[in-house]
Amino acid sequence: QVQLVESGGGSVQAGGSLRLSCAASEYTYSRYCMAWFRQAPGKEREGVASIGSDGTSYADSVQGRFTISQDNAKNTLYLQMNSLKPEDTAMYYCAADRRWWLLLTNRNEYNYWGQGTQVTVSS
Repeated sequence: QVQLVESGGGSVQAGGSLRLSCAASEYTYSRYCMAWFRQAPGKEREGVASIGSDGTSYADSVQGRFTISQDNAKNTLYLQMNSLKPEDTAMYYCAADRRWWLLLTNRNEYNYWGQGTQVTVSS
């Protein structure tokens, strides 16, 4: 099964930017649907962005500020986060599922998860 390792989290002031990375242990293009989720303390894990054969999908709360992409040569998934807000503070998780032909957005649809990377945005 694929192993996922996130990196790139940190602390930033509101309005700043961060780029998260998710390194996969195997080739993911046309093999896995990939996504980013986040979970704030006391809240449920929510979808942020997904990427699959049908394109990309974003949560309304991040549309226009976040961009999901992947470097197939490096087996790496990215999340570029701009114009960060305090409400973006959360643990961010990378996820994968073998149904690469779908664009999955629900956390219950993903079978493989990374350990997460913390993002903290101060006002």
